Amino acid sequence: MNLQNKVVVITGGASGLGRATAEYMVTEKGAKVALLDLNAEAGAEVITLLGENNAIFCQTDVTGEKSIDAAVADIVAKFDAIHVNINAAGVPLPCKILDKEGKASSLKKYAMVLNVNLNGVFNVMAKCAEQMAKNEPDEKGERGVVINISSGAAFEGQIGQSAYSSSKAGVNGMNIPAARELGKYGIRVNSIAPGLFGTPMIKSLDEKVQVALTAMCQAPQRMGDMAEFAHTCAYLAENAYVNGRCLRLDAATVMQAR
Repeated sequence: MNLQNKVVVITGGASGLGRATAEYMVTEKGAKVALLDLNAEAGAEVITLLGENNAIFCQTDVTGEKSIDAAVADIVAKFDAIHVNINAAGVPLPCKILDKEGKASSLKKYAMVLNVNLNGVFNVMAKCAEQMAKNEPDEKGERGVVINISSGAAFEGQIGQSAYSSSKAGVNGMNIPAARELGKYGIRVNSIAPGLFGTPMIKSLDEKVQVALTAMCQAPQRMGDMAEFAHTCAYLAENAYVNGRCLRLDAATVMQAR
């Protein structure tokens, strides 16, 4: 899909990898972006940076159907269509199976992580796909592209990541059935499993912690640049033959148990 003047919906788009991708899509690809996030202040900052002709911010809860319905309506009213959906919103809340006293973890805590990281992805994907199916197909028969953000933790989760890892593995598990179902509408579905990236949150950690994390990166032995992540999102949107797959973007990193 040619991204020029296409409308890209990005959850978690006001910060971190989501924001970096929004900026890349506008400045490098000439796309329009819709940022779905809870942080209104950060969202307004990005809109000021990118310009109101190129971007819209919608304060949303990805787990709420009415919230996403309202956002989609605002996006279509402004830009007339949705072509790409990148689901980057998520919570990394730790959740051990047993606590220090050997008591079972709260199911509520586990469910909250899955509600945001998995249910939220499905919710936004479904709402965006409904709009994509209304688009006129391009010269390759494409109407839309969905890119769901997983994690390396989906494959090698660390201790305390049972909730996070299972939610991200679930994201990957949607690839094939979603690609098969939505293919007849000209909509592709893929996921990215990023490793360690130099987001503001990671960069704010103690230097010793950053060094220890970077040591798990094999080659190159460094954190990923956020522009490399954004470039990968653009690649998956542009390459019409990539479908139903998870792309690991992690410098051959294999996370250790702790």
